[in-house]
Amino acid sequence: MDVDAFIAVHRSDWQRLDDLVRRRRLDGAEADELLVLYQRVSTHLSVIRSVDPESALSGSLSMRLSRARTRFTGARSNAMEDVARFFVFLLPAAFYRIRWLTVVVGVVFVVVAWLYAQWVLGTPGVIQALGTDEELRTYVEQDFVNYYSENPAASFAGLVWTNNAWIAVQAVAFGVTGFWPLYILYQNAQGVGLAAGMMASYDRLDVFFVYILPHGFMELTAIFIATAAGLRIFWAWAAPGRRLRSEALAQEGRALITVALGLVLVLLVSGLVEGFVTPSGLPPWLRLTIGFAVFAAYWAYTLVLGRRAVLAGYRGDLDAVDRGAEVITA
Repeated sequence: MDVDAFIAVHRSDWQRLDDLVRRRRLDGAEADELLVLYQRVSTHLSVIRSVDPESALSGSLSMRLSRARTRFTGARSNAMEDVARFFVFLLPAAFYRIRWLTVVVGVVFVVVAWLYAQWVLGTPGVIQALGTDEELRTYVEQDFVNYYSENPAASFAGLVWTNNAWIAVQAVAFGVTGFWPLYILYQNAQGVGLAAGMMASYDRLDVFFVYILPHGFMELTAIFIATAAGLRIFWAWAAPGRRLRSEALAQEGRALITVALGLVLVLLVSGLVEGFVTPSGLPPWLRLTIGFAVFAAYWAYTLVLGRRAVLAGYRGDLDAVDRGAEVITA
């Protein structure tokens, strides 16, 4: 089929459809014409998809039809229902689908951090290479603790929230590379391991855990989740199975970008804990309890609501109407 000739013949119908969709009000004749053109352009889209389903023209006609469908169906979805659906079905389903990979990533993180801590403690010369004795004592006795209280709690919470949310979004969005999520995970594990090794070498490991764990329970888990989501997207591209590679990548990308959106809120809670609980004068056991309670609430949300959502058929992806048609493959 000559696509250029097809476009030339039917462009007037497509432009007329766009014109009707943009109008604020339609009379009876125009409304009927809109429906007729919608059906006609749907036929045009079917013809194009039979020839070249991934073309720019196919995408353009799909967008036209989507706008037209919204125009003549009229009623918009209830915003509160959409929000409830996101938090009750889409987000927990996305978290639940990567739960085991999240655990594996967490174990790898702990192992790498532990190895770095042991390297600092057990290898002669490493401590000296990290700084002078005076510099290290200042770090373990003052700077490590003061970091959490040197700025006002609200501004500090906002700073760590935006920084960690940006890191999590990168891990998911650039997951298709297969490299970036692992790099982010390694950097964080290295930093935690070196800090733990330095604190332990000066008998301050108890202080390290008291100031890391209240927010770290959830903050580090969020990094594990983001890494798991990014790797899952990469695997959909590397091993699509019976799906087209582009289709597999699109499906997992749409479904798991939900994770990035959810982690923005998860890390907000973690940032509030880091800003207001970690440096507070509360007893250490209470600070640790608050941090663990946030961590436990996440896993309860994921395992209970997530399991129900997945059993109900949710994956975190868009509805069939919003995600469009899929090419049938054998």
